[in-house]
Amino acid sequence: MHALVTGAGGFVGRHLVARLRADGWSVTALTRARVDLADPVAAAAAVRAADPDVVFSLAAARDRRDPAARAASTAVNTSPWLVDALGPRCRAVVRLGSSTEYAASDRPLTEDGPLSTQSFFGATKAAGSLLLLAAAAQRGVRATVLRAFQVYGPGDHPTRFVPVVLAAAATGDRVPLTAPGMRRDWVWVGDVVEACVRAALADDLAPGTVLNLGTGVQTANEELVALAERATGRTVAVDVGAHPGRDWDTGHWVADPSRARELLDWKPTVDLPDGLRRAWCAR
Repeated sequence: MHALVTGAGGFVGRHLVARLRADGWSVTALTRARVDLADPVAAAAAVRAADPDVVFSLAAARDRRDPAARAASTAVNTSPWLVDALGPRCRAVVRLGSSTEYAASDRPLTEDGPLSTQSFFGATKAAGSLLLLAAAAQRGVRATVLRAFQVYGPGDHPTRFVPVVLAAAATGDRVPLTAPGMRRDWVWVGDVVEACVRAALADDLAPGTVLNLGTGVQTANEELVALAERATGRTVAVDVGAHPGRDWDTGHWVADPSRARELLDWKPTVDLPDGLRRAWCAR
């Protein structure tokens, strides 16, 4: 099996490439240094040259500083050129979506829930998911969207919340925290990678399937800090309310992962206390 992984230099992408190679796959790893996915001509040429059996579409962009940056991020997050560039041997496309594609809800988020129109990143990711599913259906390619909730684990970007908290446990620095009660559903990176691989190999999975990747448990940011203190045996100093939060932050943000369990036989294997211990030991 030959895989093409876009976003291979990112957090989840690095873990996925390592897993695929360990399983015996050959992998073409596309990174920003290798090809600009905002350039449809160059990106499509890279896909055609790879001629993969499976595409894992993991690339994502968040830059929204000005119109040019927003246009480039939209191009990466939607990748409208992808399906048309696929050769006849491609059996599946697995897109790593985001929970930010959903609109906020006070109930566990399900795959048929309304999509976001407020978060720029979430809106572009949702648009990309819809475009992929429509184009793949037209071409007869099996496409799956995996909407991951808050992914964490070793190798995450140092400015993200879990690495910041663990770094503060090591250094004694203070962590700027959101107002109390902002909650997320934290899912271990290895569990997300496992779902990606299962979706690629699940030939009986219906084309156009969308699945949530989450634990079904939500944790407030201040609760995560307390768990990190227990995992590290260190005190983490915080400045409550000093962080403005994300544009999608809410007091209720949790997946209903039952569909992934039913269709992929997938479930999270690492809970947050264990994951924080593993991430701490991997530093």
